[in-house]
Amino acid sequence: FEDEIGVTRPPNDQEQRRGGDGRGSGGSGGGGCWWGDKMDTVLAIKGADFVLTMADTNNARSIVVFKRDEDKIFGIDSNKLLAMSGVPADNVTFGEYVQRNMKLYELEHGTKLSTHAAANFIRHELATALRRGPYQTNLLLAGYDEGVGPQLYWCDYLAAMQKVNFGVHGYAAYFCYGIFDREWKEGMTLDEAKEVLRKCAHELRTRFLVAMPTFKVKVVDASGTREIPLEDEA
Repeated sequence: FEDEIGVTRPPNDQEQRRGGDGRGSGGSGGGGCWWGDKMDTVLAIKGADFVLTMADTNNARSIVVFKRDEDKIFGIDSNKLLAMSGVPADNVTFGEYVQRNMKLYELEHGTKLSTHAAANFIRHELATALRRGPYQTNLLLAGYDEGVGPQLYWCDYLAAMQKVNFGVHGYAAYFCYGIFDREWKEGMTLDEAKEVLRKCAHELRTRFLVAMPTFKVKVVDASGTREIPLEDEA
């Protein structure tokens, strides 16, 4: 249903069930420090006229890997990507929720939300859910707007948001932020950004305890969104 400002929200009983499953108050799910969230790897880097995103393709819980072809990067419209880590159910639920509301806004107003506006919508929805039944999901929003250029926003499940040049979620942050700090520069080309992501992938495969054999890479620029190869797969 829709509230008074035209935003489609899930019914209250769904919110209550989501908030009452034990993930938000300690125990094995514990207040945002759950195992599954940190095992996901999503990262992104902004270049001269694009944003490049990368995510691992593992779908796992506890000590079991269910599959290795999971797509954790949502295309929420033709010029925005949402890379998500966390509880898989919440990733899908919140990702589709954002996707549908972006389309609803476009149909009602005849124009798309800018990346900045979409980031603030997402932050507002996470903050609202935080007081009802939190979405256990962290995300990176990448977009490209005419006249503005590429933009990248980092946001966590507590609705903290920041515009950044590069960002990481998960344990991968311990391995990749040093690479980003050293390698990122203003006006990077696509090939230079891909090389940085290759270094991150190599570091994770070499140093990280969890096996991450494959990664999915997507780019957003003036031409829209598309998947591209990382070109270092065995």
